[in-house]
Amino acid sequence: MEILWISLSAALAVGIPAVATAWAQSRIGPAAAATLAEKPELSTTAIVMLAIPETMAILGFVVAVLILLRGGT
Repeated sequence: MEILWISLSAALAVGIPAVATAWAQSRIGPAAAATLAEKPELSTTAIVMLAIPETMAILGFVVAVLILLRGGT
């Protein structure tokens, strides 16, 4: 039973940040495209703004790995 809870918590540690990342990027993407249409010199800023939410998913993966390693699975 303990393995079930450890696996579930690791899955949630990846899943919730991944959904949040997808939601954030769905808002940032169209705004960045509209900005680039008007001011192409802001391309670096647009790329950085799209990359920042990805850190949530990466950190969620790191937390999930730590949960699995600490849990003994």
